[in-house]
Amino acid sequence: MRKTRIKLIVSVFLLLAAFPSLSGYVQAQDTKSRYPSMAPVEQYLMPESAEIALARSAAPASISDAAEVMVLRANGYATAVKGKSRFVCIVERSWGKATDDPEFWNQKMRAPHCFNPQAARTFLPIYLMKTKLVLAGKSRTEILYATASALDRKELPPLEPGAMA
Repeated sequence: MRKTRIKLIVSVFLLLAAFPSLSGYVQAQDTKSRYPSMAPVEQYLMPESAEIALARSAAPASISDAAEVMVLRANGYATAVKGKSRFVCIVERSWGKATDDPEFWNQKMRAPHCFNPQAARTFLPIYLMKTKLVLAGKSRTEILYATASALDRKELPPLEPGAMA
């Protein structure tokens, strides 16, 4: 399954590289979207105490109380609460969606997740990389290329069996 997922990502990357006109599809989607571009970063932020509470709501207290909690700040995610377990809770923003999703830049979207240790080691780094690219002002196409390339070069770990939120 891991090889299939990597092959799919690499195939999309190669398809876009071979046919640059397809990358216009993402830009064409942007013009029809209610969220055609990134809003000012402040609109994606929330009070830290509220974000911690929302992140912890993703799992029962028996898990989330001992989990590390990361919050979004203007320069990226940072640990707000050090955990005693290997679980990590965050509030995902809209750029966690696929780059061609019309809600990709929706500044109102908030989705609490609590990652088990396998997902914290292997999926969370992908999301954190996307967040850095978003905050650096990269386009959807640049984010797609950079993520696929990092997976291909093994700069990002493959998903571990049992990874879940």
